[in-house]
Amino acid sequence: MNLRLAACLVVLSGVLSSFAFEPLAVPYAMVIGLAVLFGVLRRLPDLRGTGVFVLGTLWGLAYFGPLIWWMRAVSDGAYVGLVIAEALLLGLVALPLRSVARRPAWPVLMPAVWLLGEQVRGSFPFTGFPWGRLVHTAIDTPLESWVRLVGLPATSFLMACLATALLLVVDRAARHRTLATAGFVGALVVGALLPVGLVGAQDAPSARFALIQGDTPGEFLQWPPGAIFALHAAQTQRLVDRIESGEAEAPDIVLWPENSTDTDPRNRPDESARLDALVAELGGPILVGGLLDGPTSDTVENAGLVWTEDGPGEKYVKRKPVPYGEYVPFRDSLGSLVPRIDRDIPRDMVAGDEPGALTINDVRIGDTICYDIAYDGVVAQAIDDDAQVLVVQTSNAAFTGTAQPGQQWAISRLRAIETGRWVLVPSTNGISGVIDASGDVVARAPLRQPATIETDVPLADGTTPAAHLARPLELLVLTLGVVGWGLAVTARRREGTRP
Repeated sequence: MNLRLAACLVVLSGVLSSFAFEPLAVPYAMVIGLAVLFGVLRRLPDLRGTGVFVLGTLWGLAYFGPLIWWMRAVSDGAYVGLVIAEALLLGLVALPLRSVARRPAWPVLMPAVWLLGEQVRGSFPFTGFPWGRLVHTAIDTPLESWVRLVGLPATSFLMACLATALLLVVDRAARHRTLATAGFVGALVVGALLPVGLVGAQDAPSARFALIQGDTPGEFLQWPPGAIFALHAAQTQRLVDRIESGEAEAPDIVLWPENSTDTDPRNRPDESARLDALVAELGGPILVGGLLDGPTSDTVENAGLVWTEDGPGEKYVKRKPVPYGEYVPFRDSLGSLVPRIDRDIPRDMVAGDEPGALTINDVRIGDTICYDIAYDGVVAQAIDDDAQVLVVQTSNAAFTGTAQPGQQWAISRLRAIETGRWVLVPSTNGISGVIDASGDVVARAPLRQPATIETDVPLADGTTPAAHLARPLELLVLTLGVVGWGLAVTARRREGTRP
């Protein structure tokens, strides 16, 4: 295989891998695409480090280019910058992949290094970008069941092992071809047989929730202050009217989405009074999603704020704000170079430092805000703090008509499987919906119009196996990747070859 053919193959496999996500969601496409990448890295014995980096970067460009096309809704610059940054990281990941690719234990070491790369991407730079993980393509396949058992990171490792097994299956000269075939089929069969709806967390008494989708008035950042609040208050009033007429049952908790008010209702008497009145008429609290004034005049908190009959109470502040979307690193340097930054993001969102477990009307919810749901630690800490149901307050107004809401929805479904909790997603204009503890969709509101979803939700008090196994298995695989990489580099140096 020459370098030109290798480059063509990695580009095609990168594009194929992106097909595994919304809007196409082709099952197993990323497993096949990853198998091609692994195969190319194994089949080029004389390739130097620069060539490996270039091939990995090409794969990353071909993968992330289609995958996050939706970032153009923010700006073309943000899209191009993020694609390049993630592609360069994958170029770096290709180096340790190459180092272990020709070692005897490569079918296990390459998946371990792949997981190491996923975890690095998910935490660096800034808060990382844990989007487009291999495990995110497990939804609606037998592999999704493994998430309940071993968690998201170990399932990514398992799926990468399927990619190396696929290489062995198609290689007639492979020594362990039969074993690889059995492992490949076995992983799918076991996944299909795992009782996702029964293992782990046990359902307790239920609570009634109402999810409010108020819609947004106009394009991204084009609405006047207070307009989004007015729409969500109006939709909540419609629910109140239906309750008073006997057409609907009063909920225990009402959920508003992220940015359901783009002002701080605590400091606006008209909004405070409206919330007080709605809570009194509902007879229960509202979890408001608001942009609250931060600790300084140039900061803001993206928060879920509990509003009760006594006014504002507990709050959860988004743990993982998006760099250059919700806050601006190096603002002093970039503001003068890119004036749009100061115009579109006048105040930096500050990150919260507390888990999202809130007690609302005697129900313990695990609140996450939009991007938070992609981070393993954010979700795990809420469950550790006894969350009985997960809530994803989100605003996808900027991404209407793109694949971003569908990709986030798939992650939310995986979190339901992983935790054994129902997941409730109130969005400003979609996707709003309800996901049961098996990852199945119970209800989903229409897009781009005001809507209310009312549902009774079982409150889970137990834990799934993943709650106990996910972190130890992740550390075990990451250790395997680091140690395997180190041993591979040492062995190649002893052999007098380039690492």
